[in-house]
Amino acid sequence: MNNQSKVMLGKKHVGDGERVYVIGEIGINHNGSVEIAKQLIMGAKAAGCDAVKFQKRTPELCVPKEQWNIERDTPWGRITYMEYRYKVEFSLEQYAEIDLFCKGMKIDWFASCWDEESVDFIEQFNPPCYKASSASLTDIMLLKKKKETGKPLIISTGMSTMEEIENAVKEIGTENLLIAHSTSAYPCPVEQLNLNMIKTLKEKYPGVPIGYSGHETGLAPTWAAVSIGAAFVERHITLDRSMWGSDQAASVEIEGLHRLIKNIRDIESSLGDGNKIVYESELSQIAKLRKIKIHV
Repeated sequence: MNNQSKVMLGKKHVGDGERVYVIGEIGINHNGSVEIAKQLIMGAKAAGCDAVKFQKRTPELCVPKEQWNIERDTPWGRITYMEYRYKVEFSLEQYAEIDLFCKGMKIDWFASCWDEESVDFIEQFNPPCYKASSASLTDIMLLKKKKETGKPLIISTGMSTMEEIENAVKEIGTENLLIAHSTSAYPCPVEQLNLNMIKTLKEKYPGVPIGYSGHETGLAPTWAAVSIGAAFVERHITLDRSMWGSDQAASVEIEGLHRLIKNIRDIESSLGDGNKIVYESELSQIAKLRKIKIHV
């Protein structure tokens, strides 16, 4: 069992005793537009996110062949699912533009890679870490490919049994690992969030930073996750929840993101260390209000 309590993501420690690391999940909410991606990056930076995250797929490897030619209505008209998948994938040149923009904004970025070729693609940009989506938790070869880069790996645990989580951790080890509790419903009903799994994972893997990847529509559950010990949180972000796209409705708009992070910082400050002390600010109240003073 790994006894580390913190992991370095870029230049920041993540783990118990550190500031909660906040990830703004852009995913595919950019709808194929670098300009929308830049607006989301600026919004995430202004709100106080530590990093933004994208999703990278090689469509031929990730889309089952029987779905390639299924047509669907999109902002680009009625096109096949494979054509749609390419519309929301950025090219090398577009990611180079995003990489340069993030460096200028002084915010880290990384990606959930859905196949091994995508890992090689993103590795060209030397990301601070990798993410494995909940759907990829059982793809041990893909998890190992990410670990072989030497970068920290965040795994999400939605749509997974405890046995599947245990097997993944056993296969890849706990070194440089972070685990995000999640429920893969978009948006997720609050009664299915099961936030106490954060405590369960912290007890089971005491040397691993445990966080929360939320897909609910509100903010309160994410604040609750922080209050029970989440070392990092990830929320999908959007310019407008009414925009086209499967993840938009479960995302946080930039105004809400400001409120989310401000209150996360307030919660961190309010939790304290659990040792009872009398604060200097209380001394005048003791003198004014307490009739019986006991000196121990």
